[in-house]
Amino acid sequence: MDTALIIDNRDAPASSGATFERRDPLTGHLVTRAAAATVEDARAAVDAAAAAFPSWSRLGPGKRRAVLNAAADLLASRTKEFTDLMTMETGASAAWVAFNTNLAAGMLREAASLTTHIKGEIIPADKPGTFSMAVRRPAGVVLSIAPWNAPIILAVRSFATALACGNTVVFKTSELSPGTQNMLGQVMREAGLPAGVLNVLTNDPADSGKVVEAMIAHPAVRRVNFTGSTRVGRIIAEVAARYLKPVLLELGGKAPLIILEDADIDNAVRAAAFGSFMHSGQICMSTERIVVHDAVADSFVHKLAEKAKSLTAGNPRTSNAALGSLVDKRPAARADSLVKDAVKKGAHLIAGGEVDGTIMNATVLDRVTSEMDVYHEESFAPIASIVRARDMDDAIRIANDTEYGLSSAVFTRDVKRALEISARLDFGCCHINGPTVYDEAQMPLGGMKASGYGRFGGQAGVNEFTDVQWVSIEDPDQHYPF
Repeated sequence: MDTALIIDNRDAPASSGATFERRDPLTGHLVTRAAAATVEDARAAVDAAAAAFPSWSRLGPGKRRAVLNAAADLLASRTKEFTDLMTMETGASAAWVAFNTNLAAGMLREAASLTTHIKGEIIPADKPGTFSMAVRRPAGVVLSIAPWNAPIILAVRSFATALACGNTVVFKTSELSPGTQNMLGQVMREAGLPAGVLNVLTNDPADSGKVVEAMIAHPAVRRVNFTGSTRVGRIIAEVAARYLKPVLLELGGKAPLIILEDADIDNAVRAAAFGSFMHSGQICMSTERIVVHDAVADSFVHKLAEKAKSLTAGNPRTSNAALGSLVDKRPAARADSLVKDAVKKGAHLIAGGEVDGTIMNATVLDRVTSEMDVYHEESFAPIASIVRARDMDDAIRIANDTEYGLSSAVFTRDVKRALEISARLDFGCCHINGPTVYDEAQMPLGGMKASGYGRFGGQAGVNEFTDVQWVSIEDPDQHYPF
């Protein structure tokens, strides 16, 4: 399919006429030919958003809510269309696409509900005859950048709350899912968003740096949010700092799942398998390290290996395989090298490990240690790395032994103990007796350390996309000292 830029609600080719291609990771066949935005196109998109801001920001909350709810209904009704395209662009399974459309529709509805919850406060003033309040107001134009791995969820999350708060948005798609995310822009337009309120840019990968910097540098852009790798997040944060633009970053992860000696092992296995292998491990919250108490390690490892062996991997368009394709041959080759490095250094490969092009089986490595690359590096692949711990304190130490800090989980029958552990884990999320992969539209999702800063979702999201203004109403006859 061919896709255009969406600027001011109009489909437009790149000003240079250039395009770029996204091919099916499994077959190599052309899937999407997308317009390759130039710096001039990027500035035009921001100009359109800036022009739309005054009227959209003054629009009543009920009207903004109606548009967002209409978009949710449209998105949910088009799961089949999104499935056909997203499975080809990213290799995702149909189940993952359905999860994307369902959660993203919920995010739009949650954002719609927030339109009447953008509130301030009355602040007592010492000055006689003075009434003071703090009000929240939309920031202005928001630059949103979302990745390919959950292209519908993460795109909607990047702009839904911003729109609900009265901001206008320029959304830059991933170069690996341009058609899927452009289709999402079409849904938002059909739902009734006025011209310029949401603009969608696709760009050639080689042009990303200059296109993004041109938008960050634009005076009308007042907020930036980015979901993606820590490497790129650092670059965006550095550029934004030069222009004093606030940034919301949700970056890489190395989520640990702690399993204590009193855990329900069968339930822990189910959570570990889901967290490690859902969408072939290509989720920022994927369970990358399973930290197991020595007392139950052998039993857990045996059961997880059996579970992993029962999961099939294959082409999502010709099979009902639980695991689809990795997004490209390069990450597949990298995952293969991580497994081989671990085995060479003493890890036990107890399930999977096979890579065929971009298809990788559910893989379990036992007795992983800190000398192995897979211990430290985000694999973004279906690899469950098991690290054995002597006791609870050792498990916490291992869990925290990473630069990342997005999601974590603890399995134990003692919830009081688990809450004490959560307070010692340096992660933005901690789930007790559940998987590390978990999100809901109203939750304050975000990370610590190299996983970024700021929070998406609910009231936390409102705070990210609004400015606080102090307003005082004073006695005009007040006393002045001179």
